[in-house]
Parts: sequence; structure tokens; C-alpha cells
Amino acid sequence: MKFNLCFLFVLFLTASAGPSLTAQTLEQQIDKKISDTYPADGPGVAVLVAKGDKILYRKGYGKANLELDLPMKSDYVFRIGSITKQFTAAAILKLVEEGKLALCDPLTKFLPDYPTHGHTITVKNLLNHTSGIKSYTGMMKWTDEVRRRDFTVDSLINFFKNEPIDFAPGEQYRYNNSAYILLGFIIEKVSGMTYGDYVEQQFFKPLGMKNSYYGYTDKIIPNRINGYQRDGDNYKNADFLSMTQPYAAGSLLSTVDDLHTWYRALAAGKVISAESLKKALAPTKLNSGKTIDYGFGLSTGNVQGSPSYGHNGGINGFLSSSVYLPKEEIFVVTLTNCDCSPLGDLDAELAALALGKPYEWTAVPVDASKLPEYQAVYESKDGGARTIKFEDGKLFSQISGSQRYELMPVGKDKFHVLNSLTDLQFKRDASGNITSVTSFSRGTPIEWQRTDKEIKMREEIDLPESVLSQYPGEYALFPNFSLVIKVENGKLTAEPTGQPKVVLHAESETKFYVQEVDAQIEFFKNDEGKVDKLMLYQGGQQIVGKRQ
Repeated sequence: MKFNLCFLFVLFLTASAGPSLTAQTLEQQIDKKISDTYPADGPGVAVLVAKGDKILYRKGYGKANLELDLPMKSDYVFRIGSITKQFTAAAILKLVEEGKLALCDPLTKFLPDYPTHGHTITVKNLLNHTSGIKSYTGMMKWTDEVRRRDFTVDSLINFFKNEPIDFAPGEQYRYNNSAYILLGFIIEKVSGMTYGDYVEQQFFKPLGMKNSYYGYTDKIIPNRINGYQRDGDNYKNADFLSMTQPYAAGSLLSTVDDLHTWYRALAAGKVISAESLKKALAPTKLNSGKTIDYGFGLSTGNVQGSPSYGHNGGINGFLSSSVYLPKEEIFVVTLTNCDCSPLGDLDAELAALALGKPYEWTAVPVDASKLPEYQAVYESKDGGARTIKFEDGKLFSQISGSQRYELMPVGKDKFHVLNSLTDLQFKRDASGNITSVTSFSRGTPIEWQRTDKEIKMREEIDLPESVLSQYPGEYALFPNFSLVIKVENGKLTAEPTGQPKVVLHAESETKFYVQEVDAQIEFFKNDEGKVDKLMLYQGGQQIVGKRQ
């Protein structure tokens, strides 16, 4: 759950299998990877790596409390954000097993007056984010002032229920916090218990999860720690969020040990049946036939070819990630008390180390004169586009609306996407012409067909500071998420909330582009001739940012 919404400029983290690691080497490898990211004097992280019931690695890094100079410990209690969703999904499936509801039940069975705009929205649509209901955490009226209010479940649903739907049920997959609020309501109505009581009585107590809680703000919870966020080059206490609002989408608290207990119990059939877990892990199939690697509260994929499932989360002041490899019984969880640096693929990298197959790539020599033949626009059957571009003697890959990455040659017609876990394998026809490229990462491989479409080239122009000086300010794109525009060294820069600053390159007096990301920004003036908003163009979306 991202209550502090990530901007689309976000940079992503990241093989050949390496040798098996000894316990000492494993600890050293993880120590280095974690300590490089989490300094001893900043907010920290708790990490646990296990194989079966055996703990391979369990440590805390950095600070649990900056004001008290308190070091992080692995048994501290964190907000886990959207990892909550798998508890909510498990509760629904448990109630299905008990015959108290069905996945095909319409939402209106539980909320008869819910406006569905002539469509049937099922419990299954809510679980797999295909309902089309507007996610309240992306609504502009979900302001900082609103986030401080306590809501009842009914008033929280009323906050978003009358919004227009984003698409017909099953037409698209769009991550949706409102859907899990509605699932929490259904759990309460069917079970006769509050959501917090249900997860405590049905999950936490029976499984011995003694340090997991519903995140009541007013209760004393032993070992609960504070969350932080970036404030320029410094840190500050995370913005306040009433924990009545994340509710069944993100209000749970836990520890690395309790989450290990939870995943082990889930895999062992102690939470829901094996058949129900199979349903939870089944890919979502859209009306078009396209499949998504997300089931019910769990994402599926692989780590170095080994099947995996898990979830991550983000909520004011906290980020979390978790992954489980059922065949090898390897589990990794990372919990951090600052939402300032995305965890990215850290969980997969640590799982790969425990698997004895660390992610490693070795560059191979390549004739630079051959690289331009890979340059083209490639499209997937689902309509996405990946541009491979030759520039300054190197190849770069960029998916529409995303970050640009350099490619490193690692084999015949094979390249690794730097700073990611993705590899690209190009295919040729009988005549030796490149026809497609397949991307391999943590999810299902995707094939991209080569097209004859022209690669868009952008030309930068120089603008005087008298023009650039019109634009600096803060522009709000989403609740709790802004772009700060500045003039620095004769260029405009944009700094998304909690993310690195990027340079804006001018292609006209009002239009700018980001070189590292497929994104453009256009500024607009009001009737008085003053710049009062911008438009972000990225990933096929047009997002308005109002000047504050």
C-alpha cells in the first residue's frame, strides 16, 4: 500500500548463477549489501533470511529512533503497509471455506446501495484489483488534512463510493486500496467481528504471532518504532496518518520473525487450505485474456528460476518487502522505518544469495559497430513499447513511461539491463535479421516484436533565466506527492517527493523532457499570465500538477 505515493520517475534496483555460499560468506554478502544502503546514523532496516524453520540471517541496521539515538533491532515492530493485504485475502478465503461467502458474490450482496454503474463487481474483482473502483489514496480530495481524520469503516467507504469507476470490472488491473477497504467491510459483516479482532483471533493468536497487531494509534504496543521521511538532505518524522484509514488495506503491524511464522503457516496449510492458497496464487486473467502476475493479496514470480510469491508495502514512514520460495522453503523479509529509499528487488537478491545462486553478470566483448542493428521500437502483444537505442557507443533500453537503462552484453544476442534483475534475449530469423526480444525478470517472460516505427528524437534548446524563472515552485500531483521545480546552473530541475532530483531539458519555452525517464512536463499560465499548473505526460497518462 502506497499512502505516500511514489512518483513515476522512480528508479528501480537490480545472471548467471554463482557458487553455493557458506553460512559465513552468506552473512558477509548480506552485511555488505545492507550496510551499503543503510548508514549507521540514519533510519534503519530489520532483515530476516530463513530456510524452513532455520534462521540464516537476522539483524538490524541503522537507527530505530533518531531522537533517542536508539539502534535498530530485528525484533522491533513496524508498520507493514500493504503486506496487510495478504491477511485480508486469507480472511476472505477462510470465510469462503466456511461457506459464508463466495468469490463470485457481487459487492451489492453486502452493500446493496453501492453504486456499480450498471456493472457486476465481485469479491474476486476486489481481491485481484480488477474492480475499476477508484482508489481513494489517489484522489485529490485525500489531502493532508483529510489524512489526519479518524474514519469509521462506513464513512471511509462513503469517501470514495460515489466516484466514477475507472474501467469496467475485469478490463484492467489497477492496484486499488479502496477494494481492500471493501473487503475489510465484508469480513466484518460476515464474521460479526471487527477486522482488527478477526485477524487477531483467527490468525495472530492461533499461530503464536505475539508481536503482530492492528495498528491502533492510541494503544501502547511494546517495541513499536517511529517512522521517518526525507526532508531534503535530512530526515523528519513521517507525516501523520490516522490508522483508521489504511484499515484492511494496510494497517497491520508486525516483526520479521512473526512474518516468517505467517509465511510458514500459510505454506503449510495452517491458515487456509492448499486449494485456497492455489487460488490466491493463480495469475489474474483480464477480459482480454491478458494475465497479470498477481492473485489475491500476493504477487507471483521467480528468483533465479525458482517460483516465488510475496508482497511489499509502503505507508507513511515505512517500507516493507517479503518473498517466499515454496520449493526451497526460503523466506526473506525486509522492514525499514523510512519511506525514503525504495527497497526494489532487495528481497529477491537476498533470496538468491540464500539459494546459492547470487545475481551476477559478466560483460563479454562485443563489436560496437554491430550494436546499431539492435536499435528499434519493440512492442508486446499487450501494447507496451520498449525502445532500444544506440547512443555514444552503447545500447539503452526504455519502456514507455519508464526509466532508461544501459544494456551490458553478457552473451550472444543477450544483454543485461543494468541496475535491474532483467535480461534481454534477442531473436533472429533464418537470414540473421533481429525479429524480437524477450525480457526475463522476476515475472513472466515478455516477448517484444520488432517494428518499423521511428525512434523519437528530442532536441534540447537553451532558454534564458528570465524564462526559466517563471516556473520554480511546488506543484501537487497527488495527495502527499509533489514536484518541486527549481532553477539550478541555468537549468530547470524537478524533485519528486522522496525521490532523486532530475534535470528538465527544454524543447520549447513551455515544454521540457527528462532524459533518464520517458516523461515530459508542460507549464501553463492562467488568465493573469502567471504559471499556475503543469502537466506531466508519462506512461500514456496526463497528470495535472497545481502550483501551491
